[in-house]
Amino acid sequence: MLSYRNTTSEISSSGMDTAIIPVGATEQFGPYLPMHLDTLIAELYAIAYGTELNAYVLPTIPFNTSEEHANFMGTVTVSPNILTAMLEDIICNLTRQGFRKFLVCTGHGGSYWEGAFVKHINYKYPEIIVITANHNSHVAWEEAVKAAGLEGLNEMHGGLLSVCTAMWLCPELVKPQSMGSDIPSENRLYADYLGWDKLTKDGCWGKFEEGVYSKEDLAEKGKTFWNAFIQKRTEGLKQILEDGYRRKTQA
Repeated sequence: MLSYRNTTSEISSSGMDTAIIPVGATEQFGPYLPMHLDTLIAELYAIAYGTELNAYVLPTIPFNTSEEHANFMGTVTVSPNILTAMLEDIICNLTRQGFRKFLVCTGHGGSYWEGAFVKHINYKYPEIIVITANHNSHVAWEEAVKAAGLEGLNEMHGGLLSVCTAMWLCPELVKPQSMGSDIPSENRLYADYLGWDKLTKDGCWGKFEEGVYSKEDLAEKGKTFWNAFIQKRTEGLKQILEDGYRRKTQA
């Protein structure tokens, strides 16, 4: 794996034809967690996938389509048109340099543009392939939740798992205070239509109770969950990319 921290000569001499494009987000995670968690998660994905695919890993884009959080101070949201246009430009630029295989990985669960973008780019540019790592996400989630001892987790954003994640990745930025609430099940019907300031108590779709776990336990659960989740999502990724490229470009 190489990254933007390497030199152009190192990248050129490597013979790499695969690039990883990670996309994070800058959005609220409740009143006591930092706003860059999705960006940190996207970076974890990118390193794991870049290692597996021996790829060139780009810097993580820190903005995403975060409309549901946009009424919370500090959140930055960009339109899917702007974001996907920038991603297409990045891919086109790297294609001119000889890259032919691309993986887009997003740390933000609200990246609904991702599937349509990948499908469109693959249709538009027959000489390259663009994939995601979503081939076994459901199984990965179940295994990771079990490994971390988080069975029964009822969280979409800003609950116990988010606190565990932050306590592992950036503990110095965490204020481990109780937050969140039980969200009425009927509110899920409106999660993609209304701002979460209308649907949640404090931006958290989930709940964290202070004092149930120590800081060390929280960090360990975060580490265990994400290592298990990413490992499962990485399985089979190289075969999918290589076989997909062969199938797409063969005469």
